[in-house]
Amino acid sequence: MSLTDELLSKLQGAPLQQVSQQLGISDTQASGAISAALPVLMGALGNNASQPQGAQALLGALQNNHSGLDLGSVLGSVLGSGGGGAASDGAGILGHIFGGSQQKVETGLAQATQLDSGRTSQLLQILAPIVMAFLAQRLGGGQADAGSLSQALGQEKQQVQQQGGLAGGLLGSLLDQDGDGQLGMGDLLKLGGNLLGSKR
Repeated sequence: MSLTDELLSKLQGAPLQQVSQQLGISDTQASGAISAALPVLMGALGNNASQPQGAQALLGALQNNHSGLDLGSVLGSVLGSGGGGAASDGAGILGHIFGGSQQKVETGLAQATQLDSGRTSQLLQILAPIVMAFLAQRLGGGQADAGSLSQALGQEKQQVQQQGGLAGGLLGSLLDQDGDGQLGMGDLLKLGGNLLGSKR
């Protein structure tokens, strides 16, 4: 089972209902939107971690800021009524994951899921801290190293691209930032400037 599928299964049931209530949409809509958004988040992280300095920065973020958190408590803080801190953390994480392409991802998800862009943005901000806490649990333990993190997330990215569909198409357009249909060095350098290097 891929990391994305494993996290999706953990979000079924009560967490899914909490997200749908927060966004004011049906469980079915929420399920579809989460299923579309998670692979894009994972794939973009896989791309960031494909460069050694990116993998190192991500590992540091997982170990310093997201370790020891269980998904339930993260979800609770993100959805909590006073969760301004957690929500802004989600926005900060998204800024590092997508950089200048965040708008493109939100627009693509909004079109595909029939949600408005405000809800799409809110969903991504909810999911970003959850993804980081999950990865910290699975890949960021004390014995973890940047190489194994890079390898695991690289496999996720490949799977998303191979499966195609909405997530694969979005990830492809995200990685091809100069719009030439090829993922070239220029694209990687642009993404390289957006790594998770902050102390969040």
